[in-house]
Amino acid sequence: MAEMDSTVKGVLFDLDGVVVFTDKYHYLGWKKVADDNGWNFDEEVNHGCRGVPRLASLQVILDHNKVELSQEEKERFADKKNEVYKELLKQINAEDVYPGVIPFLEKLRNAGIKMAICSSSKNATTVLDALDLTSFFGAVITGNDIEKPKPDPEIFLKGAASLGLTSDECIVFEDAESGVQAAHAAGMKCIGVGEAAHLPSAKTCITDYASVMIPVQTP
Repeated sequence: MAEMDSTVKGVLFDLDGVVVFTDKYHYLGWKKVADDNGWNFDEEVNHGCRGVPRLASLQVILDHNKVELSQEEKERFADKKNEVYKELLKQINAEDVYPGVIPFLEKLRNAGIKMAICSSSKNATTVLDALDLTSFFGAVITGNDIEKPKPDPEIFLKGAASLGLTSDECIVFEDAESGVQAAHAAGMKCIGVGEAAHLPSAKTCITDYASVMIPVQTP
């Protein structure tokens, strides 16, 4: 059981693996690029791409394959992956929503707690709109809005500011270690979403949103 204390006025969610599962679409996008170029890419390599921006993900794949490319070539391959990913996103549906997250969002809204998405994905708005989830969130901060990726705290600080809240009034839900570190760097509490073994910096981890106790807000 995880508990949010009564000081929490805002919840900042990462998107992929926290609110929705788009991992398989990212995986298939990178797999297409890797296969086309004869690069090795499997689930283990893919794990190193979680929670990091597109170019950084490509660098993980290149390092694994001991491949060196110019910056121009890297951007070309990253753009190609994004084209494949956006095409795959046309298949996204209700089955890709994290189980139990919609009732949890409804409870937060009913409790008067503000919510924001803070995702490194530049396609976050597209995903939210496709799944009719946008209305839950007072702010959506994406990779288009930041200069420094997680574990830098920029994205969460912007998320809190967009909701008109301070760091100590917010709690973050994250499924990537870099995101947990970013939340802590922002001075925020954080609940890890997923297995604790993959999130060593998270003091509390959940796999079921029903296990989160929501505080009663006082006027």
